[in-house]
Amino acid sequence: MKIIFFSLFILSTTTSLYGKSDSNPGVTELTNAITNKNKYTKQKEEDIAAIKRVRKTRIPLIEEYHLNTNIYEEYRKFKIDSAIYYADRNLQIAYALNDKELKNEAKIQLANLYSSSGKYRESEILLRSLNSRDLSRDGCAIYYEAYGRFYEHYIINSHSQVYIQQVETYRDSLLSVLDITSMKFKPNMAEKNILGGNVAIAQNDLLKIFSVTKRDHPDYGTVSYLLGNTYELQHNSDKKKKYYIISAIADLKNTIKDNAAMQTLAIIYYKEGDIDNAYRFTKSAIEDAIFCKVKFRTLQVSELYTIINTSYQIKEAKAKNQLQIYLTMISILSLFLVLTILYVYKQMKKVSRIKEELHLISKQLERSNKDIAKANYRLNERNALLSESNHVKEKYIAHFFDLCSTYVNKMENYRKTLNKKATNKQLDELFKMLKSTNVADNELEELYITFDRIFLNLYPTFIQDFNALLIREEQVFIKHGEILNTELRIFALIRLGITDSVKIAAFLRYSLSTIYNYRTSARNKAAVPRDDFEAMVLNIGFLSPQE
Repeated sequence: MKIIFFSLFILSTTTSLYGKSDSNPGVTELTNAITNKNKYTKQKEEDIAAIKRVRKTRIPLIEEYHLNTNIYEEYRKFKIDSAIYYADRNLQIAYALNDKELKNEAKIQLANLYSSSGKYRESEILLRSLNSRDLSRDGCAIYYEAYGRFYEHYIINSHSQVYIQQVETYRDSLLSVLDITSMKFKPNMAEKNILGGNVAIAQNDLLKIFSVTKRDHPDYGTVSYLLGNTYELQHNSDKKKKYYIISAIADLKNTIKDNAAMQTLAIIYYKEGDIDNAYRFTKSAIEDAIFCKVKFRTLQVSELYTIINTSYQIKEAKAKNQLQIYLTMISILSLFLVLTILYVYKQMKKVSRIKEELHLISKQLERSNKDIAKANYRLNERNALLSESNHVKEKYIAHFFDLCSTYVNKMENYRKTLNKKATNKQLDELFKMLKSTNVADNELEELYITFDRIFLNLYPTFIQDFNALLIREEQVFIKHGEILNTELRIFALIRLGITDSVKIAAFLRYSLSTIYNYRTSARNKAAVPRDDFEAMVLNIGFLSPQE
């Protein structure tokens, strides 16, 4: 009994090894959101894929531009390199349409993405190529916002007061062109008030926005984060954590990988000594920054991650050492308990082992009998298939000899006809027959028809199996009166082991480039991995291992 009480004491002591942990329900919800992060990411990718499927259809360039803009917006704070691709494509479309307004919009989109991904030089070149006087009011808004973001990102590498002032200048320009009732105006105005020391005004405005903004709105996390900043400046620890947690949860559920709340929380919990949560939040933040390829976020969180990870490893090492001591003590105490029951245990184990062995032997015999029965059944099936295969071989060998004999007879009759024409001095008709390709063409056509019929007798499901390897929209359909078309005939020869394009071209009387084009086209239409397509064609008609 003393041993049990002592063990319980050690276990209760062990739970304190991992330091203090925040029991805030918000932290629990945030931890669950981090756990489900991959699920949110997968859903986001499925949503984007649905939009992309529309893009695959042939649509006018202007419609593609707007569709690309939708995809760009989805990727902008999710995966920057993908967003860059669609913004760059929009710039190409804008030049193709020679639409100045679209060109400016696409340039601003690209500049915004470049500054986030650390391509400051490229971003600055694009922004400097624009003139605000050439832009519409809405265009000016996104232009000023992009320039402000550029300097915000650039400040990470250079903390010059000049660049900080530039951020403020472009925010003021942005506010001057925004509708004061718009959702974009209010958070920007709040930021200006925060930096200007009007924290109470900013907080009041943000609380009003927060109360009417839905959780799935893209700006919900931003508004929550700014509220956290106001409470930070007021030294209200509980409220700042509350709104930073709300912001982090919103960003996770809305799959916004370019976010700041998570790393801010990591710093807060690190300072409070909650290393577990600090490590969890930092790890999530750096995963998101790397996934999204937001360079300035990666730079911000990398140093923080190194510090917190080091503290976490030291803490874990200490906990493991203490746990090892307790485990050693428990092991010694357990040893005495084990020695007292060892004899009885050994006897029981022997009986149990004998029963188990008998049971296992019985099971093995039962499995062996089933395996033998299955093997006999498969052997009978193979014998039946081999018998049928031999019958098919005999049938088509006979057909081959009959075909050869018919062909020899036709050649002999043709020779006799030519000889007769030559003997009768019918030279014009003789030359006409020699120049004509009708005989060869007819023989080739008959040969292909015979080949098609024999091949489909050998592989009756070849067309269905071949189509199963292609995407649905690109499947091959036989016209009325055809047995196999040219594409199917090429892959029928490949199925028979004739993979050399030169030999295929010679047999089908096509140029080598035509054969290459057919093969390449089929691989491009494959529903299976492109490099495995022809290997899978070669396996059409083979029995699977289960059979």
